[in-house]
Amino acid sequence: MEIINLKCPAKINLSLDVVGERRDGYHLLRTIMQSVSLYDEVEIKKNKSGINIKCDIKDIPIDEKNTAYKAAKLMIDKFSLNFGFDISIHKNIPHAAGLAGGSADAAGVIKGISKLMNLNLNLDDMKSIGLKIGADVPYCLTGGTALSEGIGEIITPLKEIPLTYLVIAKPDLCVSTMEVFKKLRMDEIPKHPDTDKLIKYIENGNIKLLSEDMVNVLETVTIKEYPIIFEIKKIMRDFDALGSIMSGSGPSVFGVFDDMPLAEKCYHRLRDYLKDVFLVSSVSREYLQAI
Repeated sequence: MEIINLKCPAKINLSLDVVGERRDGYHLLRTIMQSVSLYDEVEIKKNKSGINIKCDIKDIPIDEKNTAYKAAKLMIDKFSLNFGFDISIHKNIPHAAGLAGGSADAAGVIKGISKLMNLNLNLDDMKSIGLKIGADVPYCLTGGTALSEGIGEIITPLKEIPLTYLVIAKPDLCVSTMEVFKKLRMDEIPKHPDTDKLIKYIENGNIKLLSEDMVNVLETVTIKEYPIIFEIKKIMRDFDALGSIMSGSGPSVFGVFDDMPLAEKCYHRLRDYLKDVFLVSSVSREYLQAI
């Protein structure tokens, strides 16, 4: 095999809690993540040497700052590979949106090079490599419905949620995850998610209660800075979303629907004044392994 093509899915946070802070400044999280049917497309081709990145979005770096580049470099160095790689990225996941687009691409490159080079890496091997790139990469290597803890290194797969329709909307702004965490004040968080209760809702397949009780504590920072996030949440609720919260550190917001026609109405309403709006569904680990 000389070339491989992968679909790398975005993620949303069905809940996001900050439960502590390490001495080195990293925050400890407890978050439930979900893969959705919004994909970057990544092609990896062997070459004689070097890492070459191409991307169809001008704002994305194509040098060593690119997460796909970092993943390829780590794989080459760790396994003393005598090859390089040409990596082409077609971006569908918005950049700096709280949807783990860069992490998804890195995860795809780790998986892809493992297959291309017949390394036969197991999931734990790949996750340990991925964590060196970013906190969301271990989850992106796992996919589906999962609990992520610590700084992203502890991943517990959960029972998959039933097929669920989602509207994702990203306002025309970028949010720095680092800045959001710097501004977070633990004593100013009015409500934390009851993560254990949410996991029980997932185990029982109760999307309605799960959606109603979703909480992202980072909203306490990002909504203050960007009120449009609150406005988007309100529109989604006005259009009968079961629940709506921000994903990650934002600025993307998603609404959960159990009815496709309702989701379509919300999608078209948001498309009236936002460019990046997506009508997607939840996807399972089993599905992701098959594509």
